[in-house]
Amino acid sequence: FSEALNSDVIVVIGANPTDAHPVFASRMKKRLRQGAALIVIDPRRTDLVRSPHIEAKYHLPLLPGTNVAMLNAMAHVIVTEGLVDEPYVRERCDVQAFEEWAAFVRRPENSPETVAEYTKVPAADIRAAALLYARARNGAIYCGLSVTEHSQGTTAVMGMAHLAMATGNIGRRGVGVNPLR
Repeated sequence: FSEALNSDVIVVIGANPTDAHPVFASRMKKRLRQGAALIVIDPRRTDLVRSPHIEAKYHLPLLPGTNVAMLNAMAHVIVTEGLVDEPYVRERCDVQAFEEWAAFVRRPENSPETVAEYTKVPAADIRAAALLYARARNGAIYCGLSVTEHSQGTTAVMGMAHLAMATGNIGRRGVGVNPLR
């Protein structure tokens, strides 16, 4: 939980930490008050979206069942905008598998413009949130049971891991894919 204090951009997907994880939420809110940016990916308008002293930079209120599409759209932006941390990928990833994944997410059906049609989240918001996360010095993803216990849970966790690996956000303080339990 203390790792949130080292994050510059925090992505919360499918979780309501204020209600379900108050210790973590208090630390995260402290970091947000210090200047970290927040992206909330959740159909619900939790109090993290906007409450006293806290406001998400982006709230992506996707339709239930579209988590994987949203993650693929964010990955599409990262790959097509040239924001992949190439040295990190070469050093720590299976490069051939990564290139196959990058070719998949680069496809037009994964673009924010296409995904916006069925997530009901504006493409500009998807694109801006992806750019914010990709450009963070320390970007962390925190996910809840609304993601992992969904029928697409395993695929969504892999999607989050791909985002973190593509941007070099694994293996340091204040980064990673962090399940809230």
